[in-house]
Amino acid sequence: MLSTSARLLRLASLLQSRRHWAGAALAAELGVDARTVRRDVDRLRELGYPVEASSGVGGGYALGRGAELPPLMLDDDEAVTLALALRAASANVGGLEDAALALLAKLDQLMPARLRRRSSALHAVTLSLRTGPPLADAGLLQTLATACRDCRTLAFAYSSHTGEPSQRRVEPLRLANFGRRWYLIAWDRDRDDWRSFRVDRVHGAPRLGSAFPPRAVPADVAARLERGIAYAPFACRVTLRVPGTVAELEAALPLWCGILESESDTHSLLRVGADSPGALIAQILMIGQPAELVECSEPLPALQQLLARTASMLRTAAPLRPEGDAPATPKRACEDGNSPTAAPLPRCD
Repeated sequence: MLSTSARLLRLASLLQSRRHWAGAALAAELGVDARTVRRDVDRLRELGYPVEASSGVGGGYALGRGAELPPLMLDDDEAVTLALALRAASANVGGLEDAALALLAKLDQLMPARLRRRSSALHAVTLSLRTGPPLADAGLLQTLATACRDCRTLAFAYSSHTGEPSQRRVEPLRLANFGRRWYLIAWDRDRDDWRSFRVDRVHGAPRLGSAFPPRAVPADVAARLERGIAYAPFACRVTLRVPGTVAELEAALPLWCGILESESDTHSLLRVGADSPGALIAQILMIGQPAELVECSEPLPALQQLLARTASMLRTAAPLRPEGDAPATPKRACEDGNSPTAAPLPRCD
């Protein structure tokens, strides 16, 4: 049988792992009788755990919400997951650095050696390459999330894809994460339609307004968001017919390549957008799939001229020397032994 202290820790962990526990189930897990469970619950309450109890059919115990956050009990996998998530989130969301470091320090102090090695292995061997600043602020995300949850209107300054400033009044619905960017999906009161807003283009502190009755969530909200991110904002657009179903092409094409729509049992439509004709051609070439042109916003002769210039450039280009091959060196320099030899760069496969 577990000691009282060990049993209390085990009971706290069980209450945090499930929303509701029947008294008999807790007693069976701890190997004690129902009276001991009740006494242990009272001890947890004295330690600050807001444990709620109910009687009758369907009664039992549940961990409620208190004025303060009670101590959390984490198993091995949860502790390692939390450490890894904190390191990743602090690199992509601004304003988390100090809190993340403080929490990581607490975890590092409490973790046994075997878990500390697991959680720190990824960080220890990771080489941080050059990236831009975090694309979202933790405080801003929290404000937007609160407005979505509580159905409160928002007013904020916003810059469009072309940099045009505007003031927006919206009824927020959801936050969405796409790659490293965050988006707010909301009903725009001035435009009387659903819109998606890039969070990093929201300027200043949004102003919370009055409560509003929640609107029905559009069935195609995810499709609207993807179209608003990867296709609608761009001036240069093209629609391609690609062999394969949407499911097959989603597994083969990069996420950023465009918007896929089902056309038939054997073909799908791919809608691609870009800032310029050259970027549009580059994106089409990177798809790497046979395709048929359906619609194009750009004059075809202009695109053909771009392709012809690229072909001409490739015809006159010097062949690329294989990685690690040294340039031809005069014989005398080799005989003198003074020719420096550079170490080959790592090769990315």
